[in-house]
Amino acid sequence: MASTGKRTGRRAGREPVAGPPCPAQIDPLAALRGPDDPAWDVYLTGAVFLDIVFTGLDCAPVRGTETWARGMGSSPGGVANMATALARLGLRTSLAAAFGDDHYGEYCWDALEQGEGIDLSPSRTVPGWHSPVTVSMAYEGERTMVSHGHEPPPEEPAPDCPPRARAAVASLTPGRSAPWIAQAARKGTRIFGDVGWDDTGAWDLAGLHDLRYCEAFLPNAAEAMRYTGTDTPRAAAHALAEHVPVVVVTLGADGAYAVDRRTGETASVPAIEVEALDPTGAGDVFVAGFVTGSLAGWPLADRLAFAGLTAALSVQEFGGSLSAPGWAEIAGWWRRVQSVEGQEPSALRRYGFLAGLVPEEAVRPWPLRRAVPTIGFRRSA
Repeated sequence: MASTGKRTGRRAGREPVAGPPCPAQIDPLAALRGPDDPAWDVYLTGAVFLDIVFTGLDCAPVRGTETWARGMGSSPGGVANMATALARLGLRTSLAAAFGDDHYGEYCWDALEQGEGIDLSPSRTVPGWHSPVTVSMAYEGERTMVSHGHEPPPEEPAPDCPPRARAAVASLTPGRSAPWIAQAARKGTRIFGDVGWDDTGAWDLAGLHDLRYCEAFLPNAAEAMRYTGTDTPRAAAHALAEHVPVVVVTLGADGAYAVDRRTGETASVPAIEVEALDPTGAGDVFVAGFVTGSLAGWPLADRLAFAGLTAALSVQEFGGSLSAPGWAEIAGWWRRVQSVEGQEPSALRRYGFLAGLVPEEAVRPWPLRRAVPTIGFRRSA
């Protein structure tokens, strides 16, 4: 895990965040907090990329021509998409990652620590290592990406990591275990696992060694069916529930389906119809929404609906961490849909739990220095 090497929790000349970051304008766990709670709500680790996103393309670039994009954004990407989504939903988030010793790395560090209030004390700067970069082009509701980067130097053991947290988000790798997952689970941390496409083609559920530590597993429909050898996402969800207490299978434009083996609950929530600009990071935002509702103790259907809502709001903007919604966006959506004439009453009731969360009066965003369409402006003297 990326938490050693030059393990200072800071960049040269910069002080680390002192204690938990200031919460977003709504703290979904306020009623649950006590003096003996962990300092952090969620811990995660992974690779941070500099994302450069081009939007407003009418079609894919054509070989031998120059294509101009109508929009552009830059922001921390990779695991930073998930960390940002969690922080903007009011969860105290701690991230362990390696950062390049270059301007890109400094930009990503500052955007996460100063702009989003994410704890980077378990993170490190790797001398002489350049930041991984992804260029994403969004068109026709999809995206094409080109990435470049080098592996950071091997890490040394870090017995003081991971920090104690209510939850952790882990990306499971077929055929490989991550020791920090077992360490975190032994400390009482609730593990939420996702998974990527199995490039080996084995799709062997036994190869997901760390699944046994997970409280929840959130694959997409194709992944779930391949791992279980089933023909439908629902059948896959129930088959996976034999291995993990809570299973959420995302269905793209058809929403999501979930099973909680412990309570016997099942839930199916349709997707919210929106005009999608860029799907980058939508899966990360979905997981962040589900983790938020789970830590807050909401019913399964509410957790699923909230996760789908946050993901739907994110695809209306471009970029990964750039598009992650906060409570201001959620409150704005809730007020807007209630004012639409002819709105289906049952649809409003599905999201009625928001009425007790978002304030009645207009909400001003908490001070976030979100990323801008450049690597950083020079400050005026």
